[in-house]
Amino acid sequence: EFVQKSEYTCKSGYQTHTPSFIFNGFRYVYVEGITEEQATEDLLTYMCLSSDFSDCGNFSCSDETVNKLQEITRRSDRSCFVYFPNDCPQREKNGWTADAALSCEHTLLNFKPEKSYIEWLRNIVYAQNEAGAFPGIVPTGGWGFSWGNGPAWDQVLLELPYRIYQYRGTTEAIEICAPAIYRYILYINSRRDTDGLIAIGLGDWCHIGYNGSKQAPLILTDSIISMEIFRKAAFMLKVIGDQKAYKTAENLYGSMRESIRNKAMAIFYGVFDESEKSAALKVLLNQITAADNHMDVGVLGGRILFHVLSENGEADLAYEMITRPDFPSYGNWIKRGATTLWEDFPVEGGYVHSLNHHFWGDISHWFISAIAGICVNPNADDITYFEVKPNFVEKLQNASAWHDAPCGKISVSWERTGENTVELAIEASKAMHGKIVLPEGYKFADGSTSKILTSGNFSLSAS
Repeated sequence: EFVQKSEYTCKSGYQTHTPSFIFNGFRYVYVEGITEEQATEDLLTYMCLSSDFSDCGNFSCSDETVNKLQEITRRSDRSCFVYFPNDCPQREKNGWTADAALSCEHTLLNFKPEKSYIEWLRNIVYAQNEAGAFPGIVPTGGWGFSWGNGPAWDQVLLELPYRIYQYRGTTEAIEICAPAIYRYILYINSRRDTDGLIAIGLGDWCHIGYNGSKQAPLILTDSIISMEIFRKAAFMLKVIGDQKAYKTAENLYGSMRESIRNKAMAIFYGVFDESEKSAALKVLLNQITAADNHMDVGVLGGRILFHVLSENGEADLAYEMITRPDFPSYGNWIKRGATTLWEDFPVEGGYVHSLNHHFWGDISHWFISAIAGICVNPNADDITYFEVKPNFVEKLQNASAWHDAPCGKISVSWERTGENTVELAIEASKAMHGKIVLPEGYKFADGSTSKILTSGNFSLSAS
C-alpha cells in the first residue's frame, strides 16, 4: 500500500517533471522501461526541498558514528521543515507540536529557522480554542483536541519563543504568544486533579522499553512538563513586563512543584532540591546499569537524559549509550544503514514506523554543548554570554563545533596531545563574554579549572 505515489510517463527525448502540488520524501526511486546502459548516476536529478534557512552551527569529531549521527540529524531537520516543522516528509507531513518542541533547540544551534518558527507560532496561537486548549497538530481542520495533545505536546507554545529568546535574543515570539500563554496556563491549571497533578492527552512517546520496562506514567510526565510550562511562562511574561500575568504563572509553578514533590519526582526540571540530587542521580545510574547501559526512555526522557548525565560527570556513559552498535541505540541505527533519524528504535529486523523524524535529534545539541562545550546564553538572560564547558570523552581523540550567534561567531575545538594532555582552542567574537569551565579531573597549565572566555589556545592536563 502506497502512502504517497506520483507517476510520470515519459515520451521520447529528454524530459523534466516537477510535481506542482505535492512534495515527496523518499530514499529510493524505482524506474521501469530503461536499459542497463541507461541506468547511470545522472539519469535522474532530485531536488532537495525545505524552508530557506541558512546554517549557523555544526559539529564533528574523531568518531565517524557520531559524525554520521550529526549528518542525519541535520538532514532530517531540513527535510522535515517545509514552511513549518512537520513530523515526516514521506508520510503525514503534519505539524505535530511536540515534535517541534523537542527539536527546536538543536535546530536553532544548527540553522536559522526563527522566521518560519515565528510565522508558525501565529498559526498555533490562532488554533487555540475558547477553553484555552490546543490541538496536537497545527495547522488542523479541527482534529487533535480530543486526542493527540496535552502538556507534553502543548509546550511548543512556550518552548519555541523561549528558545528563540535564548538563542537569538529577540522578544517578538514571546509578544506574539503572551496572551495565548496566559490563557493556556489558566486552562491547564483547571485540569489538575485533587492531588494537584495532571494526566490528559498524550504523554511520552515511542518508548524504547528495553528489557520489558514500561513507559513513564502520564501523570508523572504531564505534571512535570506542566510545572516547566508554568516556569517558562513566568520567565517570559516577566521579560515583556507583564507583572500581573508573571505573578500568576510564578504562583502556579510553585504550587505545581509542591504537588509533584508530594507525589512524584525528577532531576532535570528542578523538582529536587540541591541536597537531594545526588541520591536521585544514584537511582538513575542504578536504573541505567540494570539496563546494561542501554537507553530505556521515550522521546521526553531522550531529550534530557544525556544532558543530565554529562552535567553530573557522566559524559562518557552518555556517549556510550548513544554510540553503542547494539539495540537499542543511535549507533544501532547507523549500523543498520539509517540515513535520516527514525521515529523509533525497533529490535533487529523489527518494523520502523517512520524512517525520517526529527524529534530524536537533540543528540546534536548534546554534541555541540556537552562534547565541544558551546553553551549559548545558558540562563537565557544575556545573548552575549557564553560558557565553554567541554567534556573530553575518553574514546574521542578530538572534537570541534561552531555557532554563529547574533553577537558573532564562536568556534571550539579540542584534541588529545598526549596520554593526559589536551589542547583546547577557542575563537570567540569580541562582543562575547563568559567563562571556560573544565570537567572534573582537568586543569589548565597554570593549575586553574576555569578562565574568563577569550580567544586563544589553552594547554590542559588531567590531574
